Amino acid sequence: MNIQVLFTIQKQLNDRIVEEHQLKEQDLFKEKLLAFLVEVGELANETRCFKYWSRKSSSERSVILEEYVDGLHFVLTLGLSLGFENIKLNDSGNLDQSVTKQFLLIMKQTHQLDMHRTKDQYQQLVDSFLQLGNQLGFSHAEIEESYLHKNKVNHQRQDEGY
Repeated sequence: MNIQVLFTIQKQLNDRIVEEHQLKEQDLFKEKLLAFLVEVGELANETRCFKYWSRKSSSERSVILEEYVDGLHFVLTLGLSLGFENIKLNDSGNLDQSVTKQFLLIMKQTHQLDMHRTKDQYQQLVDSFLQLGNQLGFSHAEIEESYLHKNKVNHQRQDEGY
């Protein structure tokens, strides 16, 4: 996965949204943080990893991948907002940690990024998010392919006045 290319593609979508919705003068960082957390929550809901009270299985893999990629759109957006586009791909974290704990770590790191908007803090969040993708069984290639597809859908939604 070429993260630099994904940042470039995400910037194009973000710039389009800001322009078309006349948001140039607004600081949207808090909205972007919340959007990311909501997407992470939607992803957790589809995996059902925390639903100890239920016997229902998780959603189909394709649904989980689409939710993961929605989160990727916003994690890239956070980096663009902070000017942290030059990061490394590192998803070789603790595979023994449960998926539930990984979700909680991501949420904690998102709040920490809000308090400490540093490149190191952002890199930790990206690492944890990529690790989650790894834990969910997604390859970099399928994440990138799904991201590119969803990005086209997002542009189409803007065309349709979403």
